[in-house]
Amino acid sequence: MYLVRLIYTSEISDGFGPNDIEDILEKAKKNNAECNVTGLLCFNSTHFLQCLEGSRKAVNDTYHRILNDTRHRNIIMLNYCEIVEREFENWSMGYIPYSKLTTPLNLKYSGSSEFNPLAMSAGSAHKLMLALRDSLLTHTM
Repeated sequence: MYLVRLIYTSEISDGFGPNDIEDILEKAKKNNAECNVTGLLCFNSTHFLQCLEGSRKAVNDTYHRILNDTRHRNIIMLNYCEIVEREFENWSMGYIPYSKLTTPLNLKYSGSSEFNPLAMSAGSAHKLMLALRDSLLTHTM
């Protein structure tokens, strides 16, 4: 069974409500744990950046659910590739909200200190998520 990584970005839809992020996280953690998908979600109240890892079928099925979720719009796949190991294996769905502490990392991996995954390359988005993961794991943020 091949492992794949999918990275996408999207924007919130007009109907996105104040409790939607909690609902997304709760359902994602449950669904992802059941199908062995791991990953990380970054969110700043307007943009999502997410990495999904797992079997090709599980990641594709998860992505198709996201494509059909009316809370997202302008969904753009930044990267899809086979991988030899997971990078977010400890999280069925890790979550990093935007904060002023993430600003230096945004600047490092994009042309601005603002979090805007639409203005990032796939490689930069991936590196940003790895840096956020590492910062979270070492409690330096």
